[in-house]
Amino acid sequence: MQYIFYVIIGFVIFEFVLSKTLSYLNTTKWSNKLPKELEEIYDEKKYAKSMDYEKAKHRFGNISDIITFNITILLLLFGLFGGLYNYLMNFTQNTILLTLYFFGIIAFLQSVFSLPFSYYSTFVIEEKFGFNKMSKKLFFVDFVKGLILTFIIGGIILAIITWLYTITKSNFWFYAWILITAFSVFMMMFYSSLIVPLFNKQTPLEKGKLRDEIEAFAHSVGFKLDNIYVIDGSKRSSKANAYFSGFGPKKRIVLYDTLIKDLTNNELVAVLAHEIGHYKKKHTLQMLSFSIVQTGIMFYVLGITLGYGEVSYALGGNVSAFALGLLAFGILFTPISIIFGVIGNILSRKNEYEADHYAAKHYKANKLKSALIKLSRNNLSNLRPHPAYEFFHYSHPTVLKRLHALDKFINKNKKHS
Repeated sequence: MQYIFYVIIGFVIFEFVLSKTLSYLNTTKWSNKLPKELEEIYDEKKYAKSMDYEKAKHRFGNISDIITFNITILLLLFGLFGGLYNYLMNFTQNTILLTLYFFGIIAFLQSVFSLPFSYYSTFVIEEKFGFNKMSKKLFFVDFVKGLILTFIIGGIILAIITWLYTITKSNFWFYAWILITAFSVFMMMFYSSLIVPLFNKQTPLEKGKLRDEIEAFAHSVGFKLDNIYVIDGSKRSSKANAYFSGFGPKKRIVLYDTLIKDLTNNELVAVLAHEIGHYKKKHTLQMLSFSIVQTGIMFYVLGITLGYGEVSYALGGNVSAFALGLLAFGILFTPISIIFGVIGNILSRKNEYEADHYAAKHYKANKLKSALIKLSRNNLSNLRPHPAYEFFHYSHPTVLKRLHALDKFINKNKKHS
């Protein structure tokens, strides 16, 4: 038991040290003077503002991470997770109810604990740099809605997984894998139509020049597109985005109203050409397949972990419990999770280059370039992260690298024309 306890503590420390080391390395790339390679994107004033934004996020991130780390260590050292489970056993012996109560209390306390950090990030940092558009009322409404969704959806899934464990034991991991895979596919299909409307208003893009240009491009590349929506992202942030979701008749492209405001029609079509490129290159299916494999391995390892009752005792429990085993697994799986994260980011960065290439080939490379520049400038993006930080954390190549790749494509086409 002592051995497992120290392994759990060691993994928590390992993750924290790795995170802070990468964060520190990232600061070594900061420069008070505008780097020459960024002159195409930033002027001196805008670059200084982007650095101030990056530093503010870094300082606040360090404070919140240190506090969270210390609280986690204290909870483990004093066996409070096990103590909570032992206390709940006074009210019921039902494994499903115990698991729901245990994680429900933890989820609630974690949400309340993170609330002031989220508030500060939104109404101090994001507000200071002109990004926040959210009212305090909307902030708290979002918090309550998110908490309710967590309890309903998370509770149902957790209850089913716990039930599967109680009746299948050795084959538990396989049935849980099937369940989560089915849920993931369902959410990919219906997230935009079921969950997003709870937080944002989505309206079909009105008929006009922009819609005509989008539909004309989609038709030219053989992409059937009926569902184009505009989402009111501006009620929360001035940052812009666009995304593609769903399959078959449920596929839709969603544009943030801030994106429509910031970009020209040609730039918007270039961004959508990029999103269509993801679909044409089957990136969505690729990443879904990767996620399914990752989930399968995760549940297989979870099944092995649950076979060792010592993990429950290491957390302070008086009995071998599914809930405590699941919590311990979340920590013990950290190294594998980090590896999966790195692999996922490598695949994602490759896919971004391919989608850029698709947009450049089938539409206008220069318009995609100008769109990327505008979005980076408006979002005060950090365009020169440390390579190690980028390797571990970036799901997209830096805009600077994407621009260089687009320039190569443009120059190559000029030579062949």
